[in-house]
Amino acid sequence: MKRVLFSILVAIPCFIPAIWRILNHAFAEPAGLLSDICAGLVIFVLVRQSPRWLRAGFLLLWSLFQAVSQELLAAVQRLPSWQDVHYLFDPTFVENTTAGFHLAAPVFVIFIGFSTIVASLIPLKPAGRTHLMVGLVSGLLLFVIQGRINTVYDMQSIASRYNPLHWFITDAVSKPFSPHVREPAVAELPKTLRELDLEGKALLTKGKAKNVLIVTLEGISGIYIPEIREKMQVPGGIYQMEGLADNIRDAMLVPDFVTHSHQTIRGLYAIHCGDFSKFSYEMPKAMELQTHPERAAECLPAQMAARGWETHYLQGAGLQFMNKDRAMPAMGFQEVHGVEWFTDRSQTDFIWGTTDEDFFRGARKYINTLQKKDKPWLLSLLTVATHQPFAASDEQARNYGSRKIATVALLDDAVSWFIQGLREDGVLNDTLVIITSDESHGAEGADWYSSWGFVAIFAPEQQLLPRIKEGTYGLVDIEASVLDYLGLPMPPSIIGRSLFRDYNKPREMISYTSSKLRWYTEKGLRYECSRDGNCRVGKSAGILGPPPEVFQQGDRHAAGRLFAMAATLDHKLSSGKRFQVLQFADGEIRQLPEKIRNEWTDNLIGAQYLDFPANSKVRVDIRIQAIRAPESGIQMKLTLRVFEHKVEHIAYPPFPLLHAGEETRIQFAFDNPKALQSFSFHLVGEGKDAAIQLQKFEVRIDRGRG
Repeated sequence: MKRVLFSILVAIPCFIPAIWRILNHAFAEPAGLLSDICAGLVIFVLVRQSPRWLRAGFLLLWSLFQAVSQELLAAVQRLPSWQDVHYLFDPTFVENTTAGFHLAAPVFVIFIGFSTIVASLIPLKPAGRTHLMVGLVSGLLLFVIQGRINTVYDMQSIASRYNPLHWFITDAVSKPFSPHVREPAVAELPKTLRELDLEGKALLTKGKAKNVLIVTLEGISGIYIPEIREKMQVPGGIYQMEGLADNIRDAMLVPDFVTHSHQTIRGLYAIHCGDFSKFSYEMPKAMELQTHPERAAECLPAQMAARGWETHYLQGAGLQFMNKDRAMPAMGFQEVHGVEWFTDRSQTDFIWGTTDEDFFRGARKYINTLQKKDKPWLLSLLTVATHQPFAASDEQARNYGSRKIATVALLDDAVSWFIQGLREDGVLNDTLVIITSDESHGAEGADWYSSWGFVAIFAPEQQLLPRIKEGTYGLVDIEASVLDYLGLPMPPSIIGRSLFRDYNKPREMISYTSSKLRWYTEKGLRYECSRDGNCRVGKSAGILGPPPEVFQQGDRHAAGRLFAMAATLDHKLSSGKRFQVLQFADGEIRQLPEKIRNEWTDNLIGAQYLDFPANSKVRVDIRIQAIRAPESGIQMKLTLRVFEHKVEHIAYPPFPLLHAGEETRIQFAFDNPKALQSFSFHLVGEGKDAAIQLQKFEVRIDRGRG
């Protein structure tokens, strides 16, 4: 009897995901429920067969993966991909994301955590091999059944059809092994994905505005604006940004507006460079711009700077993460500032940066300074407080029932105040203002919400613009739209349509969010495909909105063909050159924390998530000078990681102890017989009132080895 009871206690953490799904969705997600049961059964068989120490390890990894997946799902409405390993298994990222234990699903985390501890401590002897074989065969048969059911319910989201671990493995093995989604090196692209389309009828002649302001709201979707939501036939129920809606009552709105992928740096690239961000989690194109200066010169800030505009970038977070301190100047921004610029703050920062209230107060002052100058300007702003774990207090979270929605409400107040300020300061009289989002953090109800962005446009000649702009547009269109409005020449490599023109034909549009590739064709067909080979197609008015009434299974090769075209778009910047040189420092002075908190927030270098091809050689050259140092000196530390696991096999010299005025240089190289993805350099140091100058941090990739 005790043995049975102990076995049940060990089984509980394995099947909590299934129990949780039933409690939240009853039996409305049969494919997902069966996936939870299958995955739970396999884990149970493994832990039941293992000695106590190994059982504890299995259960800890299982419960951590399930808990973090719940948080990721709550934050951006998607399950983890194998390329997310650098997030999901990075303890510093998890620490920041769960700062203050502000969890979206605390009951789930506590339940699975407590049951894991209990199951790990139970003195239960391993089961025999017969139990192991029976359990594994049963699990395999259930997975086969789940696969059949999955095809019936493939219109549901990935999260509704898969346990996070099941999807993680499926996503990891589908690309190299599935005949349906294997990607050839090159695929023929439709004309609208290769060329700029300015054949639409112009809404106005050359615009009157002399300045351009782009306001990027972290993660905001069109679902928060009542008029947009109603146009897209989305029912109410979620929080509405009434303040923002009221303050953009005279702006041009674009309901069918697409964010092409997850991750801020990708959204910023699409906004400023007239190109699609990558539909994978390979090294972002924004980082690749460093080795393609001719393409970087075609980005919007560079184009405007070359024609006399001052170009400025201001964000509420630190610049080092995701290499924005290098990527934004590469795009052509002459002045680039992050959280360090906001010296006058009324509220306490949260883990990633300023609150939105402080951010917009500072941004208004920044604009007033620009307005006093004679030169025209471009300013691009990026908020941060609506990023997980969300800058809201416990009381605010309780008032709104969700910390994420509470931060959206705080953003609503802050951006409403900011727009009112633009009116009062006369900025709208001579400035083209585009309010948009870098990505969509989605919402419960439909997975296409994660591809649904937001844009509202103010121009001095507002009376010539429609209230609702019909047609499908996306972040890729912003550069072409600004240049078209200003009457500036179009660079040869940018693509997209102008928001200031009317088009009478559909166009190709793409996004990859929530683990689904969405594709809308010139023929008005909407595809939704996932890497498990499932693909639906139907006639639709756009890439967004409720699914087509007739949404049928696509042919067996549809997923492979579309993923191949997405891969071709991903690798547009690949020049085939043997050498690629990435620069992550240029003499800037960095203040050091008094004590290192973790490698994530205190990393001084944006050299993160780099990809090195097979048979390549990488050379690293670092030069640092201590500007200020305590008497005991500064001890810099470099850590190498792949998917956030420490790299132990690469040898490199340690930094010597540095005193004020001293300089050091380290150089090393390593070979890559196999391709490496998501390779990161973490450079940290500490010291009271200490500062260093990053004279050089160069990563040189030689693709010609072997």
